Amino acid sequence: MVMERMKEDIQCVFDRDPAARSRIEVVVTYSGLHAIWFHRVAHWLFKREHYFLARATSQFSRWVTGIEIHPGAQLGRRLFIDHGMGVVIGETCEIGDDVTIYQGVTLGGTGKEQGKRHPTLEDGVLIAAGAKVLGSITIGENSKVGAGSVVLKDVPANSTVVGIPGKVVISNGVRVKDQFDHGGMPDPVADTCRRLQQQIDQLTGQVNTLDETAEPQFITAIKNQLSALEKRIQSLQQQVTKLQGSVS
Repeated sequence: MVMERMKEDIQCVFDRDPAARSRIEVVVTYSGLHAIWFHRVAHWLFKREHYFLARATSQFSRWVTGIEIHPGAQLGRRLFIDHGMGVVIGETCEIGDDVTIYQGVTLGGTGKEQGKRHPTLEDGVLIAAGAKVLGSITIGENSKVGAGSVVLKDVPANSTVVGIPGKVVISNGVRVKDQFDHGGMPDPVADTCRRLQQQIDQLTGQVNTLDETAEPQFITAIKNQLSALEKRIQSLQQQVTKLQGSVS
């Protein structure tokens, strides 16, 4: 039974990593595989309430592989941890079959609550590099979490989640329509320039209606200042336009 599971783990690496070339290479050099095997020992000890030995085994595995899996976590079959450095899997995590996890992933909690406080990953889930899945939430079957995303809410099956906080962008193979019209989002810089231009126009009108008996030098000075300010606003608008063009 043990040997069959180990063979299954090794075959899982070949199925998902094109860089794997030989069994000896996989067995000797794949830290994700080592972490899973260490965890099976730690989890066996944990279930029998040998908590110190379980944590000691877990910590030794972390020291050797760079992957921290709490001995209480429940891992399914054919889990593949690719590269693995920096992966953290919390105590109450439940991971289904055929799940893939890349380096830097955290499956953690959000506070000091008791009971189930870590994520559940259903079968076929993929968590890309650096993603954080936090709290007692469920990532549905065959869903994908993009690199660097932070997921705080449940994810439906067959979905793709990206961003901070994570947002579903693809569901059942169909791109989800964005509820925001990014083209119509507020532009505070442009709004400020527009308001300043309106104030300049008002002041210019007031200057033009001043009594002819007012000091000509005073009126000329005000007009010069308004003209300079208007040029600065135009320059700022041009810089904003260039910046928007480079970003897009």
